[in-house]
Amino acid sequence: MAETVTEKKGSQAPAYESKNLHETGFGNLVKVTVRDHVAYIEMDDPPANTYTYEMNRELDDAILKVRFDPDIHVAVITGNGDKFFSAGANINMLNSVDPAFKYCFCLHANETLNRMEHTPKLFIAALNGHTVGGGLEIAMAADIRVARKDGGKMGLPEVNLGVLPGTGGTQRMARLVGKSRAIELMATGRNFGFEEGERLGLVNQIFSNDIDTFREELHEYAKQFTLPNKATKAVGHIKRSVQSGAEIPFESALALERELQQILFQSQDAKEGIAAYTDKRVPKFTGK
Repeated sequence: MAETVTEKKGSQAPAYESKNLHETGFGNLVKVTVRDHVAYIEMDDPPANTYTYEMNRELDDAILKVRFDPDIHVAVITGNGDKFFSAGANINMLNSVDPAFKYCFCLHANETLNRMEHTPKLFIAALNGHTVGGGLEIAMAADIRVARKDGGKMGLPEVNLGVLPGTGGTQRMARLVGKSRAIELMATGRNFGFEEGERLGLVNQIFSNDIDTFREELHEYAKQFTLPNKATKAVGHIKRSVQSGAEIPFESALALERELQQILFQSQDAKEGIAAYTDKRVPKFTGK
């Protein structure tokens, strides 16, 4: 969960005050923009987009905005600039709070990332730069991860600080790459390139290294999951079936799959999709 890759330019956020906590305004550290039904959630705290309690509150708000806004069909979470997606938790914050606060901080991060997984809309993590520690933990909670070619390193090096990846890293890494490989990667604390991440199954797609081209390729990729291109209700139910089904007994997961399928069978989009197939035309989905 902790920052382990740093840039020398710029300055870290000021030491975190563990007392006198206050509500923060939405959009100071996490910016949300919407384009063609795709929400872009951008972590913005240079130089390394490390996160604090305040950033996590804003990230939580952004995820809820995506969940409740019917005009948003897909969400992309990324970092500001071209150097870092996120280098994890802010070291100044961790160094200034007591163990009880650290525990609550991890608990809140768990709840936030679980909300991302439970939201029945697709979340894509766009790895624009280094994605390490808690940054990778955020990315692993997304449904799909895409990265810039040769754009940075990824890994969970918390062992080098004497701790473990404490915001879901041990659990999600094991589910994505298998227990033995996950233990090796976390126990060595090794960082590795996005291309190796793709071979390990942590990265789904690699796009252009040029940041502007990367963003355009990312947008075109994300748009394919929006109306009228895809039945968004079906995409959401696929996500729910996989995310929930993977955590329950197989027979129960099959029952969940059948129930979700039955809901979709009653939708207008299912009728449109089947009719378009028989008519040999491109379907036009409406989300109903």
